[in-house]
Amino acid sequence: MTDFYPPAIFFEGTIFEFNRITLVRLIAAAVLVTLFVLAARRAKLVPGRGQGVAEMALDFVRVQIAEDILGKENARRHLTLLTIMFFTIFAMNITGIVPFLNIAGSSLIGFPLVMAIVAYVAFIAAGVRKHGGLGYLKTSLFPSGVPWPIYIILTPIELISTFVLRPATLTVRLLVNMVAGHLLLVLCFGATHYLFLEAAPAFKAFGAITFAGGFAFTLFEIFVAALQAYIFTLLTAVYINLSEEAH
Repeated sequence: MTDFYPPAIFFEGTIFEFNRITLVRLIAAAVLVTLFVLAARRAKLVPGRGQGVAEMALDFVRVQIAEDILGKENARRHLTLLTIMFFTIFAMNITGIVPFLNIAGSSLIGFPLVMAIVAYVAFIAAGVRKHGGLGYLKTSLFPSGVPWPIYIILTPIELISTFVLRPATLTVRLLVNMVAGHLLLVLCFGATHYLFLEAAPAFKAFGAITFAGGFAFTLFEIFVAALQAYIFTLLTAVYINLSEEAH
């Protein structure tokens, strides 16, 4: 658990405290920007290998998330936000299995919370832009086609669901998945270290099992890093779509 509370490198005890996880986040952001700059710097009509990989990744967000949920017309308006969100979250998640970094930049609540606030502002702004302030509240809290007595129960539920639970669940879902993944890896490789180097000879063979488990969880963590970026971005697109749809 101490991995999640690293000592300060600079500015200890202030709101500008800089620690190992902050450093991991900066490295992830720098690498992400560098990769896309290199891919786009010499863009050609017939893409090379690097440009081709970048275009495939961008097309995945455009087609499988933005256009799939919002439709081709609406997707253009929100594509930049959804693309940045997907790749930023993935970059922060994947650092959990990168040697010498070994912890996800999203495994402390600050980053997931900021991403959830961005999503929150995005879907509320989309609804207000489409329907106006009062119109958005009406479509969100008083869905059409419902007998008026049901609003006594439905409106408080919609209020909590839309304006409280959506950002909260986005934050918690991303956070706990990355925390759990890190703990699983620490347990497996910590047990491997103990069994190989410190345990009695009769127990050393079990180190091979824990090492295999750690390797399997490392592969699984790559999948989870991508999956959580996809789910977070997909839900953001869904919330934007719900805000814009009058029905």
